[in-house]
Order: sequence, then structure tokens, then C-alpha cells
Amino acid sequence: MTRALVLNATYEPLCVVPTRRALLLVLQAKAELLTGTGRVFRSARVSLDEPSVVRLSYFVRVPHQAHVALSRRAIFARDGHRCQYCGAQAENVDHIVPRSKGGLHAWENVVAACRRCNARKRDHMLEDSGMKLRRPPSVPRGRQWALVALGTVQPEWEPYLGMALSVHAWAVPDDPGEALSA
Repeated sequence: MTRALVLNATYEPLCVVPTRRALLLVLQAKAELLTGTGRVFRSARVSLDEPSVVRLSYFVRVPHQAHVALSRRAIFARDGHRCQYCGAQAENVDHIVPRSKGGLHAWENVVAACRRCNARKRDHMLEDSGMKLRRPPSVPRGRQWALVALGTVQPEWEPYLGMALSVHAWAVPDDPGEALSA
């Protein structure tokens, strides 16, 4: 099923909805179509472009969201699907301070890791394992970040997401020599 980005009247990203819901918003004049996919929905009376980005015609007040929920998917999105120890493709999550040693299951203590590094570190403390983090883990903030964490971002959404696409602000740097000193 295809999805569409819904923007507030102020062009602030609100959520991602199924295309069918976005189409209903446009048909009910609750939203305007900003960008379409190129595919067309046809009926006996109407022919509409499939929505990819719609903007609400009225302002919706969104309550402040204090935090982004901690999940495996969100950890991988924050870390750019890269191991925070070696930079390889991440397959697991690792607790920096192991839970067996009193570590919490919190954003600041969980990172994405490859199988090799996760097995090498085991339940040792970071300093005891001789391993170093490439970047300190942090709590992601902002509604836009949560949108990006949902999954793939359509190219036509990029101009509307702006800074939200800087998921790579949390991701591993391309230069393997860059460590915590940043």
C-alpha cells in the first residue's frame, strides 16, 4: 500500500497516512494536493492524481511530544543502520552498560551493533571490552524525526521534511577515524 505525507496548514509535517486516507481528505476539501505520484484514480465523474503530499486546509494544534518511543526500528534509524563500534551493517542492538550489570534500557544506553561486535563485547563494560563508540547515543527529538523513522521516505517528501532528513546527524560518520571527539 502506498502512503502519503500530511502537512499542517503551516507546511509542518504531521504524519504519514495510507494514500486512500489522503485521497479522502482531498475529496472532502479538508486538504489540498501538493504533490502526486503520477498515477491517476478515475471514477465516473472525477479523475484525481494519487496523492503523495497533501496540506491540510486548516491548522491542527499538535500537543508537544516529550519523547520518541524506544524501539529496535527507531534505534536502527537513529544510528543509520550502522554498527556504532565498527561501522558495518547493524543487525542487533547492544546495551553499552549491560543490563546484567545494572544498565538501563534507555536511549543513552542502547546502540545498533553488528553481530561480530555484539558477540565480542558480550556482557562486558565498554572500557573492559577495549571497544569504542563511534558516536555517543542520544535521544532523538522532534516530530519530523519520528516520520523519517517510520521507514522509507519518498523523494517527493524531501522538500517538506527539511531538517528531518538529517537522520544522519545521529548516524555513523563515513570517516571511520572519527570517534567520540566530535
